[in-house]
Amino acid sequence: MDYLRTASGKFICSPAEPFPPVDGEDSTPWNIGFSLVDDLPGRGLNEITKTRGLIMSAINKIYFAVALSVCSSASMYGHAADVIKLGLSVPLSGAGANWGIGANWLCQQAASDIAAKGGVNVAGRNYNFECVAYDNKYNAADGAKVAQTLLTKDKVKFISGSLGTAPVRALQSLSERRGVLMFTTAWGASIKGPKFPMTFTQMNTPNEIVYPLVGFVKERHPAIKTVALLNPNDATGQETEAIARKAWEAAGVKVVASDWYERGTSEFQPVAAKMAALKPDAVDLCSSTPADSGQVFKELKSLGWDGVKVIEVGTGAGGLLATGGEAAENTYMGAAVTLESVNSTPLQHRLEEGVKSLTGESINAVQIGFYDSVMALAAAMERAQSVEPGDIAKTLPEVTFESFYGTSAFGGKSTYGSPQQVLVPVVVTQLQQGKLIEVSRIQPEELIKRVQ
Repeated sequence: MDYLRTASGKFICSPAEPFPPVDGEDSTPWNIGFSLVDDLPGRGLNEITKTRGLIMSAINKIYFAVALSVCSSASMYGHAADVIKLGLSVPLSGAGANWGIGANWLCQQAASDIAAKGGVNVAGRNYNFECVAYDNKYNAADGAKVAQTLLTKDKVKFISGSLGTAPVRALQSLSERRGVLMFTTAWGASIKGPKFPMTFTQMNTPNEIVYPLVGFVKERHPAIKTVALLNPNDATGQETEAIARKAWEAAGVKVVASDWYERGTSEFQPVAAKMAALKPDAVDLCSSTPADSGQVFKELKSLGWDGVKVIEVGTGAGGLLATGGEAAENTYMGAAVTLESVNSTPLQHRLEEGVKSLTGESINAVQIGFYDSVMALAAAMERAQSVEPGDIAKTLPEVTFESFYGTSAFGGKSTYGSPQQVLVPVVVTQLQQGKLIEVSRIQPEELIKRVQ
C-alpha cells in the first residue's frame, strides 16, 4: 500500500491511485483505494488537501467521507491473506452522482461487514473484498473508459455493481468475453438472457417495478384515463418507455404523448408546456432522475397542471423536493425506500444513516443493490467453494442470501430466459406533506416460493 507521511512523521490515509479529477485537471477515471491511517482525522485530512490543493471545499465532505469508509474497511481486513477486488462503474459526477457515491459507500460497508464475520471461507482460505470505483459519468463514452481500466489495468474478475444502461453495455461487451462476472442496476432488458451468462441484475428493473406500480396507482385513481410519458433520451429511457407504455395501456389508460430530453438539460419549460397542453390525467416521468423530475413538476405546476404524478425510478424525496418543492407533493415512486416502519432493522437504519450523512438524501433501491450484490457474491463463493467467476455464475441462482430487505435470491427465468434477476420487494412510496411514505410493499411470488 502507498502511504503519505505527515509533517509530524506519522502516516495518514493516502491514495493508492490519483485523487478524483476536479475542474482544471485531467478527467481520468479515479480510483479511491486508500491505505490505512494512524493519524486521522484532522491533521491527515487537512494535509491531503494541502498536498493536492485540488479538492474543492464544496465536495471535500463527500470525498473524505468515502475515504474514511474505505480506510475503515481496509482496517477490518488489512491483514487478510487474500483480497478480491470488486470493480464498480458508477456516476460519481453529474446528475446521477448521488446514486454512485452512495452505491460505492454501500459496497465498502458490505465488504466491512463480511470481514467482521471472518471473511469468505473457500477451500480453507479466507478472502475479503476491496471495492474499486470509477466515474462513468452516466454515458457510454466514459463507461467504455471505465471498462478498459477495470478489466485491463485492475484486472478485476468481479464487477460488484454498474449503473446506467449505456455505460453498462460498454462494460458488458468486455466482461462477457473475458469471463468476468458483472452485477448491474441497469434497467435494460436487452442486457439479460442466456446470451449473457455472466451478467446479474442487482435491483428491480422496469419488468419488476412498472406493472405493479402502475396497477397500484390506477387502482387508487380509477379516474385516470390518459397519461403523458417523459424519459431521458438514452438507452435507459428508451427501454423504460417501451415497458411503461405497455403497462399503462394494459391498465386501460391511453398514452397521449411520449417525449424525450437529453441528460444534463436544465430548462424543462418547453417540454412541460407540451405535456400540460394535452391535459393528461397523469404524468409519468419513468426513468428521469429525481432532480430532473422535480424541475418538470415545478414547470407543470406553474402552468396549472395538477394531475397524478409518477416516477418509476423515483429513488427518494431529497432531490425531488430540492428542485420541485411543493410541486412534487403526492408523487408516486417505485425505487425509493423509507424506514419509518417499526419493522425496520438495525442494519437498514445503519446503512440509511451512513448514506444520508454522505449524500444528504435517504438510501434508495439503486444504491442498496451494491450492498446486496456483495452479500450474494460471498454466499455463492462459499456454496461453490470457488473464487472462479464461472463457478460463481453457475451457483448464484442456487443460493439464498441475507440482503438489505431480508432473505433474497436470484430468479426471473420465466421473464428473461435465465435466472439472473435479484428477487426483492417492490416498495411503492409517495410524497405526503414533504415526507416519503410507504404505501404498498409487493413481494415477488417467486421469492415467496423460494423461502417457504
